[in-house]
Amino acid sequence: MAVDPKIKILVTDDSGTMRMMFKQMLNKAGFENIVMAVNGDDGIEKVKAEEPDLVISDWNMPQKDGLEFLQWLRSQEAYRALPFIMATAQADKGQQIIIMEAGGNGHVPKPFDSKQIKDAIEKVFAPEAGAGVVKKERRVVDGKVELNVAHIQITDHLALGALKHRIDLGEVTPKHFVLNTDRKPGWNPIQEGLESAELDAAFVLAPIAMDLFAYDSPIRLVLLAHKNGSTFVRSRHYDPRFDSLQSFYKYKVVDIPHKMSVHHMLAHQFLKELGLKPGVPGKKAINVRFEVVPPIKMPGIMKENEDVAGFMVAEPIATKAIATEVGNLEFVSSTRWENHPCCVVAMQQDFIENYPEAAQEFVSMIVESGKYVEEDKARAADIAVKFLDPEGKMGLNPAVLQKVFSQPQAIRMDDLYPVNEDLDKIQRYMHDVMGIGKIIDLEKFVDKRFADVACNR
Repeated sequence: MAVDPKIKILVTDDSGTMRMMFKQMLNKAGFENIVMAVNGDDGIEKVKAEEPDLVISDWNMPQKDGLEFLQWLRSQEAYRALPFIMATAQADKGQQIIIMEAGGNGHVPKPFDSKQIKDAIEKVFAPEAGAGVVKKERRVVDGKVELNVAHIQITDHLALGALKHRIDLGEVTPKHFVLNTDRKPGWNPIQEGLESAELDAAFVLAPIAMDLFAYDSPIRLVLLAHKNGSTFVRSRHYDPRFDSLQSFYKYKVVDIPHKMSVHHMLAHQFLKELGLKPGVPGKKAINVRFEVVPPIKMPGIMKENEDVAGFMVAEPIATKAIATEVGNLEFVSSTRWENHPCCVVAMQQDFIENYPEAAQEFVSMIVESGKYVEEDKARAADIAVKFLDPEGKMGLNPAVLQKVFSQPQAIRMDDLYPVNEDLDKIQRYMHDVMGIGKIIDLEKFVDKRFADVACNR
């Protein structure tokens, strides 16, 4: 059933930037009849006055937040059936469960795009379309199993691109698997693909993978995707003659790519050390606001909005933003935590059990391909352009990427062995200090058998 494009949609978000992005995305998805509210209290008034067909709301807002807004609607007879989607930075599984238990009809974690918001709307109005998902059957051809591996368009995932390049050239030929790479538009489709087992494996943010495991997704971490590789870019509006770093960031916005990310953790640490109180809007007092936005949009948003003081993102977005004078370098992630993990390779447990030879061969080839990237930075830059930006939409060029790979303390792919103590450092800080996620048993989550062989441990 197609959704009527004329439905009236109430969007509730306290961020002016996000309200603008909502409007752009909904317009692109075909919806024009949009009403805006700035928090839950305003949303209640707009529901009464405008009688919308659908509410899309952020969670973290001052006054009445999105969850309280949803709870109020469900307490009123007139609005108990009003469709409600929470589109929020609260991307961890525990928060999704709270939303559904409170009567929400859907949840779209930030960052999202127009297709993801449209899909969420269609699921609300035609739930049968998303029902009965059948687990895919893996194809085995001539003794080789198809291995479907997802990634996004960042240099963090170049070891996968290098492996694909080597296979396409005939430099290596897997004996046990056929590699299918799947370039996703963002983290949410990767998370959904791992949950539904549509994907056999994915290059994904470590905290996302740990959070999925905490809520019983049968995945295992088999390897790191890289070490280091992220950059905090400060707005060009900073003037050291008048501003201290503390005064500059105070009461401003810092953009991050995902709530469940090392970017979030390292940015939080940095701002906290400045004597600030970073966080998302809500009941807790903060004086620096984190917003989750798509990485590719970060430079443009900061250029147009003086309220955005900085962003933390993977390469090559940061280097390109600095080169075009959108912002200046605040810090490279490795200067705060040398050789830190970030993205990891997560694999379905049943793939590991049913095809251990393919799993071992894939892990070994990724380790080799990481070293292949490190051996020749010019070659790696050429591969990256073709793998990450084949249509040329990102405007990548080999010179910029070679600069990214050649920086001191830059991204590393020559040592992908997972260290549980490093992963524990991430989960402990996020859980104990930031109040995010659950503590998991890393001995059960991290399967080092293949990395042991591949890395000669």
